[in-house]
Amino acid sequence: MKIGQVAHEAGVSVDTVRFYERRGIVPAARRRPSGYRVFDAAAVERIRMAKSLQELGFTLDEIVDALSAHDRGGATCDSERWRLEAVVERIDARIAELSRARRGAAETLRDCRAGRCRLAYPHAD
Repeated sequence: MKIGQVAHEAGVSVDTVRFYERRGIVPAARRRPSGYRVFDAAAVERIRMAKSLQELGFTLDEIVDALSAHDRGGATCDSERWRLEAVVERIDARIAELSRARRGAAETLRDCRAGRCRLAYPHAD
């Protein structure tokens, strides 16, 4: 498959396919004498898997590591669960951080509506 077809079937851009190839998410493509990349059909599934992991909250490095573990063989739910646990912990921490920020913003908004705006700076005259 040419790169454009892989990109189309995987639902990503050609630049994403190239980036994933550079990062090792997709194995390096063979090259035709013309220089065009030729991927096998597995590249599409590999990209879809990477996008799925990304949607779950995995970082690019975590995706590379997870796919590498799979490629080495022996990856099971039990051996790889820690990866997802780390993602959940990171998301929980981010939710807590956003909740604190929201509480602070809502409090400041209430004060502002009550005429006690913390956003107004005193004028230096």
